[in-house]
Amino acid sequence: MQTMARAATTSDAFNAVAEPRRREILSLLVVQERPVGEIVAILRLDQPSVSKHLRVLRNVGLVRVRRNGRHKLYRTNPEAIRPMHQWTSTFERYWRHQLHRVKERAEAMETANPESNLKL
Repeated sequence: MQTMARAATTSDAFNAVAEPRRREILSLLVVQERPVGEIVAILRLDQPSVSKHLRVLRNVGLVRVRRNGRHKLYRTNPEAIRPMHQWTSTFERYWRHQLHRVKERAEAMETANPESNLKL
């Protein structure tokens, strides 16, 4: 059986966000830009680990960095996140449709047999 090599996390946004800590960092940065130290404190991770995750996110374009004196401030890059959002919204529409079908079936069953409903 031949397997296909997985793309490096440093070159593919989807692989980069497969790591839960990177998703946590992105969630923090979508609210406001933050320095590394603040991310470290909020997530209670060590600084080298946060820096490594930020480097991966920056390399795939999901995070931007801006210098403010000696500090680097990180923020999400909405343009890079948009394709991921568009792709996942396909599944959101699918699940919304499935839930609508379940609701329709439940309502049809209730209409067909109203005495079978339990009253609490």
